[in-house]
Amino acid sequence: MTTTGLLKPGERMDDLERNGYKIIQTPNRFCFGMDAVLLSGFAQVRKGETAIDLGTGTGIIPILLEAKTPGKHFTGLEIQEESADMARRSVAYNHLEEKIDIILGDICQAGELFPKASFDVVTSNPPYMNDMHGLKNPSDALAIARHEVKCTLDDVAAAASALLRSGGRFYLVHRPFRLVEIFSALTRYHLEPKRMRLVYPFVDKEPNMVLIEAVRGGRSMIKIEKPLIVYEKPGVYTKEIYDVYGY
Repeated sequence: MTTTGLLKPGERMDDLERNGYKIIQTPNRFCFGMDAVLLSGFAQVRKGETAIDLGTGTGIIPILLEAKTPGKHFTGLEIQEESADMARRSVAYNHLEEKIDIILGDICQAGELFPKASFDVVTSNPPYMNDMHGLKNPSDALAIARHEVKCTLDDVAAAASALLRSGGRFYLVHRPFRLVEIFSALTRYHLEPKRMRLVYPFVDKEPNMVLIEAVRGGRSMIKIEKPLIVYEKPGVYTKEIYDVYGY
C-alpha cells in the first residue's frame, strides 16, 4: 500500500524497523517515545492470547506487540478521535486488520465497552502527571497524553482489573516517583505486582521509568529485575536497547 491519499496535512509516516511496519504520526498530537517501545519489549503475549492496550494513542503498542509476540489478537482503546483515526490507518497500511482492532472509547467505560474478564493481557502507557505535577500543555491532545485529564491511575487499574481474566497480566510503564501510588492502585483492584524493572538513562543516574507486571488475583511476591540502562555514553544506546528496538 502506498501513502498516496493516506496521510493528512501535518502527518508523517515513520518506520518501526519491525516486519516492515510503519506508523502514522503528527508532532502536534504527541509522537510515541521510548517508554512505549520498552513496554512492548517488557510485555509478554503468548501464543493464542488476546491483549488490549488502554490509551493506545496512534496504536504503537498493539502494532509492536503484533510484530514481537505470537499473540492471537490485539485491541487498542483510544479516547481521542484523531489519534484513533491515525491508528486505524496505520493498521490498514500494515495489512493488520485481522489482527488489530482500534476502538474509540473512554478507559473509564472499558468495563462496559468489552465483556468482563475477556483479555489475557492488558497494557498501558498512561499519562504520568496528575494536577500536582507541573503545568498542563495548552494543546489538548498533548495535555491528555501527558496529564491525567481524561483518566487517573485508579481508572487505568480499575479498567485493567475489569478486563483481565483471573491470572491475566497487566503491563504498565510509568514514573518511579509515583511507585507508592502505583502499587496502592494495583493492589486495590486485585492486581498483584509480580515483576518490576527500573530504567536508567545512564548507569550513574537515577531511574526515570519503571516497567511493572501485575497479575489479576495473584499472590503477593514480586521479582525485581536487573536495571535497564538506556545509554552506554551520550548518543549511544546499550546493546539491550538496540535489541529492544530491533536495530
